[in-house]
Amino acid sequence: MSKNTEEKKRPDELRKLETIATDMELAGKMRTQAVDELGEIATHEALLVLLSLAANEKLNVEERERALKRARAIVKKGR
Repeated sequence: MSKNTEEKKRPDELRKLETIATDMELAGKMRTQAVDELGEIATHEALLVLLSLAANEKLNVEERERALKRARAIVKKGR
């Protein structure tokens, strides 16, 4: 897969993960896995999504803290 194709695919993947992370009808484990996957992507765009999740008052406190923890890890990596 070319680099351009990979770059185009990335925003769609981030949107899907954000949708999963905020879907309160899904099991908490799935939402947590989506947050963890965003942390693994570790790009600037993923950082922004994680910060958005941390600020989302509809999520429970533990999920917001997890998103913030993952965002903090990306910042520490210097990405």
